[in-house]
Amino acid sequence: MEISRPKVLVVDSRSRATNDLIAFLRDCELEVLWAPDGETGFNILDSEPIDVLITELHVQRINGMRLLQVARQRNPEVCVVVITADAHVELATEAMRQGAYDFQTKPLNLSKLRVVIERGISHQRLVLQMHDLHQRIDERYGLSGIIGNTPKMVHVYNKIREIAPTRATVLITGKTGTGKALAASAIHANSPRRDSPFVKLNCAALAQSVVESELFGHERGSFTGALKTRKGRFEIADGGTIFIDEVSEISPATQVKLLRVLEERQFERLGGNETLKVDVRLIAATNKNLKELVDEGKFREDLYYRLAVVLIDIPALCERKQDIPLLVEAFLDEFNKSHSRSVKGVSRGVMDALMTYDWPGNVRELRNCIEGMVAFSRPGSVLGVSDLPHHLREQKQQMNGFSIHVGMTMQDVEKAIIEKTLQSTGYNKERTAEILQIGLRTLYRKIKEYQIN
Repeated sequence: MEISRPKVLVVDSRSRATNDLIAFLRDCELEVLWAPDGETGFNILDSEPIDVLITELHVQRINGMRLLQVARQRNPEVCVVVITADAHVELATEAMRQGAYDFQTKPLNLSKLRVVIERGISHQRLVLQMHDLHQRIDERYGLSGIIGNTPKMVHVYNKIREIAPTRATVLITGKTGTGKALAASAIHANSPRRDSPFVKLNCAALAQSVVESELFGHERGSFTGALKTRKGRFEIADGGTIFIDEVSEISPATQVKLLRVLEERQFERLGGNETLKVDVRLIAATNKNLKELVDEGKFREDLYYRLAVVLIDIPALCERKQDIPLLVEAFLDEFNKSHSRSVKGVSRGVMDALMTYDWPGNVRELRNCIEGMVAFSRPGSVLGVSDLPHHLREQKQQMNGFSIHVGMTMQDVEKAIIEKTLQSTGYNKERTAEILQIGLRTLYRKIKEYQIN
């Protein structure tokens, strides 16, 4: 199957420089269309899908700024480079505000132009990839809230797909904010029990004395305040799935009753004598190491092995930083809709800051960060470094303040810069090479030369 080449529209009067530009773009394996004036360019934009627009600002009939607006209406992710014969800070600022990727004066810096185009095309592919991923995940796994295509996340998707049709008990592990509840919901949604109840209980949000009553129910008068008989979560979930979050918080006495339900599928309400039988699939989750708690005598070993029939570990965001651009795109789309905003994207500086940060609160923290930025955004804006939360702005400033010390050789400086950039991208070598504006083969050679781990 032949893959179509990205399509570039050049709008500029014919000159030797224009001919050189078109030849350069074709050497970059791009399909090039040329328009001598704004009106011709407008007609091409109206009839052809364009990936990149390179336009003279003061082009005849329809100016470059208007072409920029039209191009973004046709394709919101289009990469636009505006060029002019002389530098105007005001015009450059306005072009960037309107969504241009770059603003250049003649003669053009072709090396810089190549990098800008590659970034723009890469961004468009990322957006298409995200939409495709959303669709495939929604259709196959019901995981609209869990986004990522790193190997660790693909492993999670595959496990969910494999175990969802079974009735096996599942233990989901992972740090706070990684998406354990979403994974549990996806397992239920893809199981034969999908049309039956999916009942949740977060043990960390309740006093231990209340957890037993919430799980198994109680009879009237079984304790002070029990004014009437009440069903527990296991009864309510009969025929479906119960999700017990932070299962490590359950008291030893309640652990015994939970073990009995798993082994015998029956229990009594608190204060009751009638034995109730249920058909419930149990999914548990924890942000702690249950095996360590077993070794410390804080969690029953037999219950642990009953829960951990199938283990699914959700990786922390710092372990899958390559997924951050996909997550950002998804959250921008979500919050543009929910907050009636029209944010076009984030700047390169913002993405670098997001990729560098370690995200102790994981996906939940990233989601809240993007929501706050979108909520305070201006219509049609691209989020910049000034829109970042304070702690991320400080980190960005520290990164910008990376210092070179007297006595360092050129090799020392180059090694330090490569190491710092690798760290900031989560060791994504393609992204590192792009930022440093060097070839991927050159980066690999430098990593080997400087023995960078």
